Formats: sequence, C-alpha cells, structure tokens
Amino acid sequence: MKKTKLSFRVLILLLTAVFIANYVSADCFTVLVGKKASADGSVLFGHNEQNRGRRIINYRCVPRMKYEPGTKVILKNGGTLPQVKETWALIWQGNPGIDFGDSYFNEWGVAVSSDSCPTKEDSYEELCERGDITDGGIGYMLRRLVAQRAKTAGEGVKIAGELIERFGYISSGRSLMITDPEEAWVLAIVRGKHWIAQRCPDDEVVLLPNIHIIGPEADLSDTGNVLASPGLKEYAAKRGWYDPGSGKPFSFRDAFNYDPRKGSFREKYSIDPRQWYAQSKVQGRWIVLPPDKQLPFSVKPAHKMTVEDVAAILRSHNEGTEFDASKNYSLDSPHKMRRLAANICGPTTQEGAVYQLRSWLPKEIGCLVWRTTAAPCSSVLTPWYLGMTCTPEAYYKQGDIIEQLTLSYHFDPPAGTFDFDRDFAFDAFNALENLVDINYKKAIKIVRKVWDPFEKEQFIIQSAVEETALNLYKKDKEEAKKYLTSYTHSRALLALEKAKKLNNQLKTLFWAN
Repeated sequence: MKKTKLSFRVLILLLTAVFIANYVSADCFTVLVGKKASADGSVLFGHNEQNRGRRIINYRCVPRMKYEPGTKVILKNGGTLPQVKETWALIWQGNPGIDFGDSYFNEWGVAVSSDSCPTKEDSYEELCERGDITDGGIGYMLRRLVAQRAKTAGEGVKIAGELIERFGYISSGRSLMITDPEEAWVLAIVRGKHWIAQRCPDDEVVLLPNIHIIGPEADLSDTGNVLASPGLKEYAAKRGWYDPGSGKPFSFRDAFNYDPRKGSFREKYSIDPRQWYAQSKVQGRWIVLPPDKQLPFSVKPAHKMTVEDVAAILRSHNEGTEFDASKNYSLDSPHKMRRLAANICGPTTQEGAVYQLRSWLPKEIGCLVWRTTAAPCSSVLTPWYLGMTCTPEAYYKQGDIIEQLTLSYHFDPPAGTFDFDRDFAFDAFNALENLVDINYKKAIKIVRKVWDPFEKEQFIIQSAVEETALNLYKKDKEEAKKYLTSYTHSRALLALEKAKKLNNQLKTLFWAN
C-alpha cells in the first residue's frame, strides 16, 4: 500500500488539534520561593502558562512611555481610568486573542502572572446587576496596569486591589502572583470586588494550582503579610459561606472555592493533586493520602531551592507516584493519558518560566527569567536578562509595538497571526513538543540529550557572564545592556536552531518507521 505523505506543517497542525481536543487542561501552575528558601538568596517565581486552542506566544520589550495630562486607559468592556504620567519599561509575554494569558516583567524586577482559580461566585451578569461590577469591570488590563505602575510587589498588590475594588473583576476567580527581588505575593480574587493577598514567607515555598489556597493561616490583622478588601469576611458570611459563630478562623479558600467535581482527586482526598505532588517533592517526602488536614499555604523545603529545582517541578507528570498514568512513559505520552491526578506539565503549556530575582545586583543583571518556549519537558531553559533592550525577531510576530499593545490588536489580531511558521520560535518548539508526543519514551531521551548539557553550560557560565556585565555596568550602563542583549539573543537563537534540527531528526526517525 502506498504511503500518503503529509507536509510537516499539516502533520503538526493535525497533531496539535488531536492532542488538545482530547485533553482537559488544568490551566497554569506556579512555584514561589522566598529569598531565604533559595540556594542563592534570590526570590524564585516559576510559572507554567497553559491555554487551550491554537495559540502563540509573542515575547517583546516595551519601553517606558510618557502620556499627556488627561490621557485615559480604556478597559476591554468600556471602563476608563486616568493614565499615569509615565509607565515603566517591561518585558511582555503576549498571548494574542485571550483575556488572561499575558505575563509581565518590569524594569524594577516586578514580575506579574496569574493562575485561573474558579469560584462559586455568581455570574458576571448578576454582579453587574447588583453593582459589584462597575463600568464593565476589569480583567485583561489588570496585570499590565500593575506592571506599568508598580516599583515593588507590595505596591503592585495595592494597585491591583484598588482597581478590583473600583471596577470589579470579571472572571470567576484568579490568583495573581506579584514578585520582586525581595518578596513574593499571591493575590486571590473572586468575581466582583473581593480579594485577599498573602505574602510568601521568606523561608518557605508556595505551590499554587488552579484553586485558591489562602486559608485560615492568613491573619487579616497582620497587614505586613496579609491584605484584603474591606468587608471580606462580612460578605462571605452574608452569602452563607462563612459562619462567624463557628469559632473557626476565616478561610478565603473554604469560603470561595467551587465544590470539587464528582469522582475527582479533590473529591476523593479533599486536596488538589498538583499541590499535593509539588508540596511532597519540595518537602522530600510523600504526603500521606488522605491527609488529616488541608494542605498549608506554604511549606519549608527539604533543601535550599535552585532554578533547576523549580524547573523540575514545572516539567513533572506525577512521576514516581501511582498517579503516573503513563507508567514512566511505557504506555504513551504523559500528555495524552487520562488520569485522576492532573499533571503540572501538559500539551497546553505554552511557556515555562522561572524568574530569578536578586536584590544585591543592578536589576538589569540581577533580574532575569529562564524561559522555555512550549512545554518545558521537551523544551530548554534560556536566560532572558532584564537589561536586554530587545528580543530576537524570531520570538515575536512582526508589527509596531504601540499598535500591538492596543486592545483591538490583541483581541482581533491580523489575518495570518496564527498560521504555522517553522521559523517562528513558538511554532518550532511547539512542533517539537508534538513530535515528542508521538513516541514520548523514545523521543524525550533524544531531546534531553541535547537540552540537558545546553542548560548545564548556561548555569556554569552564568557567574562569568554576569561578572563581565557588572564590570561594563560600572563604566557604561548602556554597554552592559548591549552585552546582555547580545548574550540573551545568542542563547535564544542557538536554542531555536537546535530545536529545528531536533524536529528534522524526529521527523526522519518517525517517517523511517
């Protein structure tokens, strides 16, 4: 029988459609490491960004911008607020077409991203009717406004809280992670004007899945570590979600989280599977199931954590547990197996990122993000320094940055935006991910044989690179930024070249068989 040859482009699009159609995504996962819990004293912020459908990632630098008095910020649903005189420069991970997929990293080292955390709160329409959503509410622009205006994570929490209380949040629920070189915060939001924020203890680690995790440990009187909207407890009591007469402390998690799905891990064990897995890995011991109580907001790690440790969590698929449905990849790709306990890394992961935020160096050098394009298990970390002045053109769709920042461009991108392009970094790495999924057990060994030494080399030379940058910085700040830009580009483009070669290698392997 004559074989039908499919073009590489058609094959990858078919594979993507099949995998995503048959996979129920657990959207996003976050790891926050306090500065006393990390090996080098940095705040670490790991995040997997996951979204369904045909998606792309644009990665661009946005300069500082000045505005005339009277300029307005326009929100997606029509609300407005005054623009500030000047917005901070930032690195923008843009996810065209969707409301809640963008991440930001501003010139002060403030990083902002989010996890979806659905709640039992009423519908958008009901909240508009009773006045808990004002002027259409706020959603997409919240993270950008924080990144454009905040010099610290704490300031970012307050800015976000004020905007939520003014407009009301439009999504069912969400956790914003706001970090800087000194601290990390989780800001938990429900639809409407109610929120709570808790600071990650400096010597502990937060593992955040897609449910709210701020519980009774959050003491509302401890304003150095906990902030909240006015009347939060009273509102929960009014809705019948908290009983002030019970003698129990208020728990945002217990009041607002949606009920577990029937037959789910959470219904069976009363905890989230990914939080259980990640907390177990961080503590170096498996938490007994079922646990005798709810999992805590944060835990002390068994050892001081590194960028590599955080990346390992973002790459995990329940390996070493009874919930590894692929049985160590012997049955199929872990991305395609239906299972009781969701994986942290999956086929809808568009980016894995580990922000390394250090306070003792100039922010241009001490703050960087180690990124993987597409699922981190089959991709590679490369360093992106805050001091870079631009990103390689292969990592974003071409266009004027001012236009791309508009709501109309983001939500109605031009024709061709989502067309497959083998030279576009996101498509090249996403194609590699999909090829690995054809025969995961065999292919993952091939790609890790390339990526592991590549990553190891970068970590080995990191101190020398930064020493060179620091020496330049002391003499000429702009020369240091040029050097960091050149280094960042060289690693990102070399990784892209290797990804293309791996694509060809796997195509040849699978076609031959």
